Amino acid sequence: MELANASGGKVTLNDAVFGADFNEPLVHQAVTAYQAGGRAGTVKQKNRSDVRGGGIKPWNQKGSGRARAGTSRSPIWRSGGVTFAARPRSYKQKLNQKMYRAAMRSIFSELARQERLVVSGISLSEPKTKALTGELKNLSAENALIVVTEADKNLELASRNLPHTDCVDVKSVNPVNLLRHDKVILSPEALQKVEEWLA
Repeated sequence: MELANASGGKVTLNDAVFGADFNEPLVHQAVTAYQAGGRAGTVKQKNRSDVRGGGIKPWNQKGSGRARAGTSRSPIWRSGGVTFAARPRSYKQKLNQKMYRAAMRSIFSELARQERLVVSGISLSEPKTKALTGELKNLSAENALIVVTEADKNLELASRNLPHTDCVDVKSVNPVNLLRHDKVILSPEALQKVEEWLA
């Protein structure tokens, strides 16, 4: 498969990586698993055993005319415990490495088919947002994910002020940020790394 690069030439893509069919259920599973892994899961409420007090029986079982009660920390009492109290938990979903890589291949292939993938080596001599905006305008990519091999401080600082532009290295590419942007700009070196990773 061939893809036009920013300079007007052609870049040959590895069909093993960029020629896969779009597997929507697998991509959905990968996105869901990634987002679930980002949840903190640290919420905690007190149930009736966690609330302090309530050790003594409030009144006699019989004779008072009131409903029987064994503790003042019952969920139906004021200042009692929560009935189905939230507990710290992990929302992590298991996704095999083979499945994750297949999902990433599926996403990259679909981006290439939709012409949302651009190969261009964007480099800035200084961290200026205006300079980056000009580069993106030339590529018709105002909502873009820029993928480089290693963290580029100038690109990172220049893109930080743009609301719909992100700059990441290959290790930080994930299903969510690939699908969130209209275009994905890969440097030639990043393209090589992606092909080595997913081939």
